[in-house]
Amino acid sequence: MRVVAAMSGGVDSAVAASRMIEAGHEVVGVHLALAKNAKTLREGARGCCTIEDAGDARRVADRLGIPFYVWDMATPFARDVVEDFVAEYQAGRTPNPCLRCNEKIKFAALLDKALALGFDAVATGHYAQIVDGPHGRELHRAVDMAKDQSYVLGVLDEEQLARAFFPLGDTSKPQIREEAAERGFAVAKKPDSHDICFISDGDTRGWLTQRLGEQDGEIVDEGSGEVVGGHRGAYGFTVGQRRGLGLDRSDLDGQPRYVTRVEAETNRVFIGTADLLGADEIEADHVRWCGPAASGRHRLGAQIRAHGEEIPATAEVMGEGSDARLVVRLDSAVRGAAPGQSIVLYDGTRVVGSGTIARAGRAARAPSMPGGGAPADESSARTPSTSEAGAQ
Repeated sequence: MRVVAAMSGGVDSAVAASRMIEAGHEVVGVHLALAKNAKTLREGARGCCTIEDAGDARRVADRLGIPFYVWDMATPFARDVVEDFVAEYQAGRTPNPCLRCNEKIKFAALLDKALALGFDAVATGHYAQIVDGPHGRELHRAVDMAKDQSYVLGVLDEEQLARAFFPLGDTSKPQIREEAAERGFAVAKKPDSHDICFISDGDTRGWLTQRLGEQDGEIVDEGSGEVVGGHRGAYGFTVGQRRGLGLDRSDLDGQPRYVTRVEAETNRVFIGTADLLGADEIEADHVRWCGPAASGRHRLGAQIRAHGEEIPATAEVMGEGSDARLVVRLDSAVRGAAPGQSIVLYDGTRVVGSGTIARAGRAARAPSMPGGGAPADESSARTPSTSEAGAQ
């Protein structure tokens, strides 16, 4: 197959490209120029996609003896990732730009251009596995759970998976670095990139302030309803946040306070005690399936952060197609589930699909039946039949 190897300039994509060559594919290296950032050189371990990174990628391609190109994706990246990031925070939600980049850039804009130029697939250095299943190619967790990136790939559909390769999914990160050193790659010890690639200093609130300006507003305590402080932009807060609240005291009534919700329309930030953060029912839209679309109710695992805990849950699909929504009832409550975050569903190691959290809170509980039994509908929601388990 003719394959585009996306080469970020890091150790993972370098080894991924070399493995694709050894698998017998005709490989061309491509580095994506995503942001026209004046700070073009890496500072410590932050950032990616700089001029320095492009040079590292080119040197790896030269060592492998493959053609190498830089493709300018700055315009779609700014539109679909950066502007979306700003708009989501402005609306009081907490976005994940890495998922959006995978959905809109690496497996949409990049893949579309590759196919238009006659290539068959795209390979990246993500830590995940693709397995041939009974209904087509399936996305699975990586062997190295410490580096597993299946969560940020949960937005890929079956057509994109059919054109994707993840050659590192069966290998641990230390093994990848060792392999890179054996291959003579100068990037073998290069630090991993962290944080948001287009915010070079990691100061998200400061970056948003430059974009949106200061917007004075109130901080309100959920318990008392009193205004207990002020802020300069509700967009700088996210559910579950404790630090940086700017209060005269770090706690009220002897209990620490956390952000419980952001009310963008009034520019108010609400805070409360830890017990208000727990959510065991999540509603999600922007549903994406990594295989055939699911319907009905299923026992699955749910994850709301890139390296968060997977929690057993009952997921119910409401509606179809672009109108589909998820109602996910978790067996145990999670803290800090914020609108705008992604919830990714798993059946074992297989990624079933994902959605964007629209609401997170406590599920309404029906009163107990006489004798302590649960209502029939609640019991069936928690323990679906064997035929319902797992998305088909």
